[in-house]
Amino acid sequence: MTAPLIQIRDVSKKYDVGRPALAGLNLEVRAGEALAVLGPSGSGKSTLLNLIAGLDKPSEGSVTVDGLRVDELTEAALAKYRRERIGMVFQFFNLLDDLTVNDNVLLPAQLAGMPRAQARIRAAELLEYLGIDRHARAFPGRLSGGERQRVAVARALMNRPSLLLADEPTGALDSASATDVRELLTELNEDGQTILLVTHDTALADACATRTIELVDGTISRDVRTAVR
Repeated sequence: MTAPLIQIRDVSKKYDVGRPALAGLNLEVRAGEALAVLGPSGSGKSTLLNLIAGLDKPSEGSVTVDGLRVDELTEAALAKYRRERIGMVFQFFNLLDDLTVNDNVLLPAQLAGMPRAQARIRAAELLEYLGIDRHARAFPGRLSGGERQRVAVARALMNRPSLLLADEPTGALDSASATDVRELLTELNEDGQTILLVTHDTALADACATRTIELVDGTISRDVRTAVR
Protein backbone atom coordinates (compact mmCIF):
# COMPACT_ATOMS: atom_id res chain seq x y z
CA MET A 1 0.00 0.00 0.00
CA THR A 2 1.32 3.45 -0.88
CA ALA A 3 2.14 5.94 1.87
CA PRO A 4 -0.59 8.42 2.86
CA LEU A 5 -0.52 11.77 1.09
CA ILE A 6 -0.72 13.50 4.50
CA GLN A 7 0.83 12.11 7.68
CA ILE A 8 0.39 14.06 10.94
CA ARG A 9 2.26 12.35 13.77
CA ASP A 10 2.03 13.33 17.46
CA VAL A 11 1.56 16.98 16.53
CA SER A 12 1.03 19.59 19.19
CA LYS A 13 0.89 23.33 18.67
CA LYS A 14 1.30 25.53 21.71
CA TYR A 15 1.11 29.29 21.95
CA ASP A 16 2.26 31.52 24.79
CA VAL A 17 -0.80 31.16 27.00
CA GLY A 18 -3.75 28.83 27.40
CA ARG A 19 -4.25 25.28 26.25
CA PRO A 20 -2.59 23.94 23.09
CA ALA A 21 -4.31 24.59 19.76
CA LEU A 22 -3.48 20.97 18.85
CA ALA A 23 -2.64 18.28 21.38
CA GLY A 24 -0.85 15.11 20.23
CA LEU A 25 -2.79 14.88 16.97
CA ASN A 26 -2.37 11.89 14.65
CA LEU A 27 -3.97 11.88 11.21
CA GLU A 28 -3.41 10.17 7.86
CA VAL A 29 -5.11 11.16 4.61
CA ARG A 30 -4.87 9.01 1.49
CA ALA A 31 -4.65 10.31 -2.06
CA GLY A 32 -8.14 10.65 -3.54
CA GLU A 33 -9.90 11.39 -0.25
CA ALA A 34 -12.05 14.44 0.37
CA LEU A 35 -11.62 15.15 4.07
CA ALA A 36 -13.83 17.65 5.85
CA VAL A 37 -12.51 19.04 9.15
CA LEU A 38 -15.32 20.23 11.42
CA GLY A 39 -15.34 21.65 14.92
CA PRO A 40 -16.24 24.74 16.93
CA SER A 41 -14.22 27.93 16.86
CA GLY A 42 -10.94 27.41 18.70
CA SER A 43 -10.92 23.65 18.14
CA GLY A 44 -7.71 23.69 16.08
CA LYS A 45 -9.11 23.53 12.53
CA SER A 46 -7.26 26.55 11.17
CA THR A 47 -4.07 25.55 12.99
CA LEU A 48 -4.17 22.15 11.32
CA LEU A 49 -4.68 23.74 7.90
CA ASN A 50 -1.80 26.17 8.47
CA LEU A 51 0.55 23.36 9.51
CA ILE A 52 -0.27 21.35 6.38
CA ALA A 53 0.18 24.47 4.22
CA GLY A 54 3.53 25.20 5.84
CA LEU A 55 2.30 28.56 7.12
CA ASP A 56 3.10 27.53 10.69
CA LYS A 57 5.26 24.90 12.40
CA PRO A 58 4.28 22.43 15.12
CA SER A 59 5.67 22.75 18.63
CA GLU A 60 6.08 18.96 18.63
CA GLY A 61 5.63 16.14 16.13
CA SER A 62 5.96 15.90 12.35
CA VAL A 63 3.95 16.98 9.30
CA THR A 64 4.60 15.08 6.07
CA VAL A 65 2.79 15.94 2.83
CA ASP A 66 3.43 14.21 -0.50
CA GLY A 67 6.66 12.75 0.85
CA LEU A 68 8.02 16.06 2.23
CA ARG A 69 8.63 16.81 5.91
CA VAL A 70 6.91 20.17 5.76
CA ASP A 71 7.87 21.12 9.32
CA GLU A 72 11.58 20.84 8.41
CA LEU A 73 11.56 22.89 5.19
CA THR A 74 13.31 26.24 4.86
CA GLU A 75 11.29 29.30 3.89
CA ALA A 76 12.49 29.02 0.28
CA ALA A 77 11.58 25.33 0.17
CA LEU A 78 8.17 26.08 1.71
CA ALA A 79 7.44 28.64 -1.01
CA LYS A 80 8.34 26.03 -3.65
CA TYR A 81 6.19 23.43 -1.86
CA ARG A 82 3.18 25.73 -1.86
CA ARG A 83 3.67 26.58 -5.53
CA GLU A 84 4.06 22.99 -6.71
CA ARG A 85 2.37 20.61 -4.26
CA ILE A 86 -0.71 22.36 -2.88
CA GLY A 87 -3.48 24.66 -4.05
CA MET A 88 -5.36 26.91 -1.63
CA VAL A 89 -8.91 28.25 -1.75
CA PHE A 90 -10.02 30.86 0.78
CA GLN A 91 -13.32 32.11 2.17
CA PHE A 92 -12.95 35.56 0.58
CA PHE A 93 -11.41 34.37 -2.71
CA ASN A 94 -8.19 36.46 -2.44
CA LEU A 95 -8.38 37.34 -6.13
CA LEU A 96 -6.58 40.38 -7.52
CA ASP A 97 -9.31 42.77 -8.63
CA ASP A 98 -7.10 44.68 -11.07
CA LEU A 99 -6.31 41.49 -13.04
CA THR A 100 -8.71 39.71 -15.38
CA VAL A 101 -10.00 36.24 -14.55
CA ASN A 102 -7.51 34.73 -17.00
CA ASP A 103 -4.58 36.64 -15.50
CA ASN A 104 -5.57 35.64 -11.96
CA VAL A 105 -5.55 32.00 -13.01
CA LEU A 106 -2.21 32.38 -14.82
CA LEU A 107 -0.45 33.91 -11.81
CA PRO A 108 0.68 30.67 -10.07
CA ALA A 109 2.14 29.36 -13.34
CA GLN A 110 4.09 32.58 -13.82
CA LEU A 111 5.48 32.33 -10.29
CA ALA A 112 6.47 28.70 -10.93
CA GLY A 113 8.22 29.55 -14.20
CA MET A 114 5.89 27.56 -16.46
CA PRO A 115 6.41 28.42 -20.16
CA ARG A 116 3.88 31.05 -21.23
CA ALA A 117 2.32 29.02 -24.05
CA GLN A 118 1.89 25.99 -21.80
CA ALA A 119 0.39 28.14 -19.06
CA ARG A 120 -2.16 29.70 -21.40
CA ILE A 121 -3.26 26.27 -22.62
CA ARG A 122 -3.61 25.04 -19.02
CA ALA A 123 -5.59 28.15 -17.98
CA ALA A 124 -7.96 27.79 -20.93
CA GLU A 125 -8.53 24.13 -20.09
CA LEU A 126 -9.32 24.95 -16.46
CA LEU A 127 -11.67 27.81 -17.27
CA GLU A 128 -13.58 25.57 -19.66
CA TYR A 129 -13.60 22.64 -17.22
CA LEU A 130 -14.96 24.87 -14.44
CA GLY A 131 -17.54 26.50 -16.69
CA ILE A 132 -16.19 30.05 -16.50
CA ASP A 133 -14.37 30.39 -19.82
CA ARG A 134 -16.85 33.05 -20.96
CA HIS A 135 -15.56 35.26 -18.14
CA ALA A 136 -11.87 34.97 -19.06
CA ARG A 137 -11.50 38.67 -19.90
CA ALA A 138 -13.76 39.94 -17.13
CA PHE A 139 -12.57 41.37 -13.83
CA PRO A 140 -13.49 39.49 -10.62
CA GLY A 141 -15.64 42.33 -9.29
CA ARG A 142 -18.13 41.74 -12.13
CA LEU A 143 -18.75 38.11 -11.12
CA SER A 144 -21.03 36.47 -8.60
CA GLY A 145 -19.60 34.95 -5.43
CA GLY A 146 -19.89 31.44 -6.81
CA GLU A 147 -18.16 32.45 -10.03
CA ARG A 148 -15.35 34.12 -8.12
CA GLN A 149 -14.84 30.99 -6.05
CA ARG A 150 -14.62 28.99 -9.28
CA VAL A 151 -11.90 31.37 -10.45
CA ALA A 152 -10.11 30.83 -7.13
CA VAL A 153 -10.35 27.06 -7.61
CA ALA A 154 -8.98 27.35 -11.15
CA ARG A 155 -6.05 29.38 -9.84
CA ALA A 156 -5.44 26.80 -7.09
CA LEU A 157 -5.39 23.96 -9.63
CA MET A 158 -3.14 25.73 -12.14
CA ASN A 159 0.06 23.88 -11.20
CA ARG A 160 -1.65 20.48 -10.82
CA PRO A 161 -1.25 20.24 -7.02
CA SER A 162 -1.35 16.93 -5.20
CA LEU A 163 -3.57 18.49 -2.52
CA LEU A 164 -6.29 21.14 -2.60
CA LEU A 165 -6.80 22.97 0.71
CA ALA A 166 -10.05 24.85 1.16
CA ASP A 167 -10.62 27.18 4.12
CA GLU A 168 -14.35 27.86 4.63
CA PRO A 169 -14.91 27.91 0.82
CA THR A 170 -18.66 28.56 1.18
CA GLY A 171 -18.43 30.91 4.17
CA ALA A 172 -18.90 34.14 2.18
CA LEU A 173 -21.48 32.81 -0.30
CA ASP A 174 -25.26 32.95 -0.56
CA SER A 175 -27.11 29.63 -0.54
CA ALA A 176 -27.26 29.23 -4.33
CA SER A 177 -23.53 29.97 -4.76
CA ALA A 178 -22.69 27.66 -1.84
CA THR A 179 -24.56 24.84 -3.54
CA ASP A 180 -22.62 25.56 -6.72
CA VAL A 181 -19.29 25.28 -4.88
CA ARG A 182 -20.37 22.06 -3.13
CA GLU A 183 -21.12 20.51 -6.50
CA LEU A 184 -17.80 21.74 -7.89
CA LEU A 185 -15.74 20.24 -5.05
CA THR A 186 -17.63 16.97 -5.35
CA GLU A 187 -16.89 16.83 -9.08
CA LEU A 188 -13.21 17.62 -8.52
CA ASN A 189 -12.86 14.82 -5.98
CA GLU A 190 -14.70 12.37 -8.23
CA ASP A 191 -12.12 13.26 -10.89
CA GLY A 192 -9.35 12.24 -8.47
CA GLN A 193 -8.37 15.48 -6.71
CA THR A 194 -7.44 15.04 -3.03
CA ILE A 195 -9.18 17.73 -0.96
CA LEU A 196 -8.92 18.83 2.65
CA LEU A 197 -11.50 21.40 3.64
CA VAL A 198 -12.01 23.24 6.89
CA THR A 199 -15.60 24.31 7.35
CA HIS A 200 -18.50 25.08 9.65
CA ASP A 201 -20.82 24.15 6.76
CA THR A 202 -22.14 20.68 7.58
CA ALA A 203 -24.06 20.67 4.29
CA LEU A 204 -20.73 21.07 2.47
CA ALA A 205 -19.20 18.19 4.42
CA ASP A 206 -22.23 15.98 3.83
CA ALA A 207 -22.27 16.76 0.11
CA CYS A 208 -18.66 16.37 -0.92
CA ALA A 209 -16.58 14.72 1.80
CA THR A 210 -15.65 11.05 1.65
CA ARG A 211 -14.49 11.33 5.26
CA THR A 212 -15.22 13.74 8.10
CA ILE A 213 -13.28 14.40 11.28
CA GLU A 214 -14.35 16.64 14.14
CA LEU A 215 -11.83 18.46 16.30
CA VAL A 216 -12.54 19.38 19.91
CA ASP A 217 -9.88 21.09 22.01
CA GLY A 218 -7.14 20.16 19.57
CA THR A 219 -7.88 16.44 19.35
CA ILE A 220 -9.97 14.30 17.01
CA SER A 221 -13.28 13.44 18.68
CA ARG A 222 -14.90 11.81 15.65
CA ASP A 223 -13.61 10.22 12.43
CA VAL A 224 -16.26 8.94 10.02
CA ARG A 225 -15.91 7.64 6.47
CA THR A 226 -18.80 8.04 4.05
CA ALA A 227 -19.91 4.69 2.71
CA VAL A 228 -21.72 6.07 -0.34
CA ARG A 229 -21.64 9.69 -1.48
